[in-house]
Order: sequence, then C-alpha cells, then structure tokens
Amino acid sequence: MIHFDRFTLENGLRVLFHQDTTTPLAVVNVLYDVGARDESEDQTGFAHLFEHLMFGGSVNIPEFDTPLQQAGGENNAFTSNDVTNYYDVLPVENIETALWLESDRMLSLAFTPKSLEVQRQVVIEEFKQRYLNQPYGNVWLELRPLAYQKHPYKWATIGKKIEHIEDATMEDVKAFFRKHYNPQNAILCIAGNLELETVKSLTKKWFGSIPAGEKYERNLPKEPEQVEFREKTIESKVPTDAFYYAFKMVDRKHDDFYTADALSDALGRDKSSRLYVALKKEQKLASEINAYIMGSHDEGLLVISGKLNDGVSFDALDSALWKVLEKLCASPMEAAELDKIMVKIRTAKAFQEQGLLNRAMSLAMNELLGDANDVNLENEKYKQITPEDMHRVANNIFQKQRCSVLRIKSAQK
Repeated sequence: MIHFDRFTLENGLRVLFHQDTTTPLAVVNVLYDVGARDESEDQTGFAHLFEHLMFGGSVNIPEFDTPLQQAGGENNAFTSNDVTNYYDVLPVENIETALWLESDRMLSLAFTPKSLEVQRQVVIEEFKQRYLNQPYGNVWLELRPLAYQKHPYKWATIGKKIEHIEDATMEDVKAFFRKHYNPQNAILCIAGNLELETVKSLTKKWFGSIPAGEKYERNLPKEPEQVEFREKTIESKVPTDAFYYAFKMVDRKHDDFYTADALSDALGRDKSSRLYVALKKEQKLASEINAYIMGSHDEGLLVISGKLNDGVSFDALDSALWKVLEKLCASPMEAAELDKIMVKIRTAKAFQEQGLLNRAMSLAMNELLGDANDVNLENEKYKQITPEDMHRVANNIFQKQRCSVLRIKSAQK
C-alpha cells in the first residue's frame, strides 16, 4: 500500500505527497501531460526536443545540473508518446534546491538561440545514432505507421524525420512550451521524510506564483478499427532476421488492460512462457522471442518480437507462431498456469515499489490517468483475472485482421 496526500494549488498544479520516514532521500517528480501524440504531424519530435531543452537552463538559472549536483542530487527525464517526466533525487534536507530548479524552468525556460541550437544538434545526433545507424534502430519508425493510420501514435517519440527538428524555429518552440508546460498541465509528486504541512508550504512558495496558463484540451484523431492484416518486409544491415507482430489492444484505462498484460506474460515473459517453449526450446526457430504490451494511454499494441535462427524462414516462424496463438484462443488455460503468471506479476510489482522514485512516478502516472490511488488497486485487478477472461481477451486480440507484421531481413546474408 502506497499512502499519499493530495492537494491542488490555485494555479491548477496538482500535488501528491508520499511520506517515507525510512529514507534520507527525497524525490521531486514533475509529470507533464504531453507526449509525441500531442505534436502536429508536420512538426514531430518536439516533446522529445523539450526533454533536452528543459535542461538547457532557465531565465534565473543558467545551468540545471550543477546546483543539483552540488546539493548531492541527480536527475533525469524521459519522453514517451503519452507523457514527459522529469525527476530529481537528492538528500531530503536539500529538497528546496530541486523545487527551485523545477519551478524556475516551468515558469521561465531560457529560450536562447544557443540553447536551442545545442539541444537541436544533440537530438539530431541521437536520431542518427539510435534510430538510423543502429541495428534494428528503425523498428518503431517502420512499425508505428504500419500499425496506426490516423492516430498520432503513427510516429515514434523521436519524430517522423530529422527535418522536423532541423527546421524548428524559435517561435515554434516557444508556442509548444506555452501550450503544454504550465501548472494546469502538470502533476508534482514529492516523496520522502517530510511532513504534509511542510510540503504544502514549500510547493506554495516555489510554484504558487506561476501563472496557470491556458488549459490544453486534447482532441486527437481516432484510429479506425483495423480490419485487414498488414505486413511489411525491409532489408537492413542487421546481423539476424527479426520479426515484430503488433496486435491492437485496449487503452490504458480499459478493464481488459491488465488481462492483456497477463496474456503477454503467458506468451513471452520468460523461459517458461508458451512462445519461448514452443518456438525457441522445442522447434528451435527463434534465437530469442518476447511478448509485451506498450502500455499506451490510447488504444495500444501487444507486440511479439524476436530473431530467427540461421536457416529459418519467416514463413516457418509465422506458421508456428499462429499455431501457438490459436491454441491459446481455443480453450481457457489451466488455473495453475494463470496462478504462476500472477505470482511473477505480484513479485515484480513488489520489487518495483521498493524504490522511492518508482513509487513517486507510479503515483503521478496513475493520477494523470484518473486517480493516484489506482496504484494500490492493481494487485486486486490482476487477482480478479480468470482463465475465462484470458480466453475472451485472447480471442479479441489475436485476430489476423488486427495484426501488423514488420519483418527485417538481414542484408548481410
């Protein structure tokens, strides 16, 4: 159970506080409700660019990292298609350093030509290194537009193409900041050995005077139901042939989300999972195989991916994989198999909750999705899943017309 308090400042900033008296550290986590899905299709990669720009200094603080390091802290951030998250971990007695830094960049990020140019080059270099020149780096640049036709999930967090970042003007960047990086569009979570009244006082001191800004109302194009099997094969300089099967599944708030997660574990979590046993261990078709869900806030994907053994054809793999899925859909699994999956899920969740930062991020994310307390209900939601639920959801997801397949053929062979 993760205990927390919740309050909202007059400018709309939602604040969560999780008290932990056992640690000398504190966490300041700022979750902004903006991701790659909130970009314009002809200006992609902006949310990720901002992840970097936010470390470029604010009007009153020329450099973000140094004051935090001097206070014994560390920080980082991540961007997804749904959110952008910044976090600081530091000794609790120095928490005001993190609050000062986070509030100043929310209030007045420094938009200097130098900062924009430096971070633009960093992002362009990352695009080239991680997505264009790295083996299998282009997977999401290819798979997303195959699986999504209308919804902005059709481009990766890095963006559709480098030119969108190269051509970004100062006015473009400022407009994106004004639209998304304000108190009404953020959730602040503070965790550590503090008292609630202290947290209220500190957040009001550092964030209370920031103007609320205009509330961003998300209105994204809806993805039409997929009614045809899609496939694409590309040649690339990779060591081994690889495959990616992407099946449409429900959004993050849907009741069946947890069942879909359990299904992905049944198929490809570890060495006892169905696909691993059938395709790697017994038939020796794949050198590796995994199944996982993307965890998307809107309609998401359950992905089965892996690499072929030498001499194995895509057709042979395809035939064997669909047989495993057909067997899963044919009849409910044994209760004993489901029990084993649930034990692993509960163990992983318990391990994750040991970390103060993970607890703070989970509270903020669940608050964004509707209610921070949902983090305490997850175990119960998994526990309620029955073999019949697994059977029903498997039959919903694993239909050929809901599937998009990307095959990467090694050009080196």
